[in-house]
Amino acid sequence: MNIRNATMSDLSKIAAVEAECFPAAEAATEKDLKDRLEVYPDHFWLLFDEDKMVGFVNGMVTNEPDLTDEMYEDASMHDESGDWQMIFGVNTITEYRNQGCAAVLIRQAIEDAKEQGRKGLVLTCKDRLIRYYAKFGFENEGVSASVHGNVVWYQMRLTF
Repeated sequence: MNIRNATMSDLSKIAAVEAECFPAAEAATEKDLKDRLEVYPDHFWLLFDEDKMVGFVNGMVTNEPDLTDEMYEDASMHDESGDWQMIFGVNTITEYRNQGCAAVLIRQAIEDAKEQGRKGLVLTCKDRLIRYYAKFGFENEGVSASVHGNVVWYQMRLTF
């Protein structure tokens, strides 16, 4: 297994993994993913088993302290010198789940954010995943204002 950042040539694989991992109402569209790749490819962490993409994590950097729905749709909000690494999605294809793939990706995103001098990372998750992200040091800040996919999201923050 190896991790690398994304290039535009990865778009179709990224879109396929996203579509497998999230319901249509929650998944980023291929256009949204393309827009993100054009602006912040170094904030996509891709996990491969040889040539097969098995998962990825992505998200913009911003000075805004909270993850908002508009961030998902507007890649131009990315600020490379921002304080907070947002995490939009933690994706692992079905056959590789429960094998530590997501943990490897999350740890890499955390390590990179530290090295880049960020204040920390922010993500939103469903209630069933709060304990999972807490294992990495994320703290539950309560119900998010997000209405993304018509789901209740909880904002989690890891501060360095």
